[in-house]
Amino acid sequence: MPLMQAVSFDRLQQFIASAFERLGLPADDASTIGALMAEADLQGSDGHGVIRLVPYARRIRAGGVNVKPNITVVQERAGMALLNGDNGMGHLVMKRAAEMAAAKARVTGIAWVGSQFSNHAGPASLYARMALPHDMIGLYFAVGNANHLPPWGGLDMLLSTNPIAVAVPAANEGPIVLDMATTVAAYGKVKAKAQRGEMMPEGWMMDRAGKPLLDPKRAEEGFLLPIGGYKGYGLALIVGLLAGTLNGAAMGKDVIDFNHDDSSVTNTGQAICMIDLSAFGDIDAFKQRVDTLARDLRASERIDGVERIWLPGEQSEQRRRNYAKDGIPLPPALVKQLDTLAAELNISPLLS
Repeated sequence: MPLMQAVSFDRLQQFIASAFERLGLPADDASTIGALMAEADLQGSDGHGVIRLVPYARRIRAGGVNVKPNITVVQERAGMALLNGDNGMGHLVMKRAAEMAAAKARVTGIAWVGSQFSNHAGPASLYARMALPHDMIGLYFAVGNANHLPPWGGLDMLLSTNPIAVAVPAANEGPIVLDMATTVAAYGKVKAKAQRGEMMPEGWMMDRAGKPLLDPKRAEEGFLLPIGGYKGYGLALIVGLLAGTLNGAAMGKDVIDFNHDDSSVTNTGQAICMIDLSAFGDIDAFKQRVDTLARDLRASERIDGVERIWLPGEQSEQRRRNYAKDGIPLPPALVKQLDTLAAELNISPLLS
């Protein structure tokens, strides 16, 4: 594997923000997106961080994304809202959705905010985690931006990776943060493997003849496999109904493959739900119960050869600490692509 090159969170955020400013986004919006994309890489979600900058730039230049969206509320009740993202960057739409959900949940105990006419927003956990500072549980759902999953037993690509994230606060333990695609691997991980020149493990993808597909550069010759067989297919469908169909957003045949179409409006749908812990009782008591459960799980007797039992989100928390101290590792091939983009936009290279 090529030697990785490290960059600080602050420098990565500044570089991304500078690129988006040159692409026409207002400075505040560019800074917001830069921080969220850099945070994706900080927690190890490298399939959804700066690796996406070049394709985002390509879509913006082709007119596929509105750089100055007017994000509006099109439906609203006390405990819910539906946002029209005006084809803006998904990071902006979902940050607004998370802020609305938190404010509403403080009043109603639980709130749901969906989106239509949004775009790709990065890793699901970024938005579920936005509930944590409010002493709330966050849940996030989305329709992926390209269909890579057929119905169980079929071959037509009618479903996407349709991710789910849940963030649960704790007291002294780290938060429990589940972030998963409804496929065995998110397509962003396939892209990251291709970027690093690595092969995929067996079980991620299958070709149309039903044989394992291991080369990520041949990903278009096959399809992703759902988690848990037919159960994962069912879960992908339900997530799509909640985040897409319910919101009047794209689902099924209406999903635009943003890997190959830079100009069409994707009408991406997402949803975020927040639950106020105080609506159910004492906040500190809940967090202590989460701590106890986390310690019990970690202390479980282990199978031979297992060094440690991990809880959802623990490895991301560990990467956050390590990368904040040592820098965020990026593959040289990606740095080269970013240097080319920097030259095109007349901004300083990432690692100058």
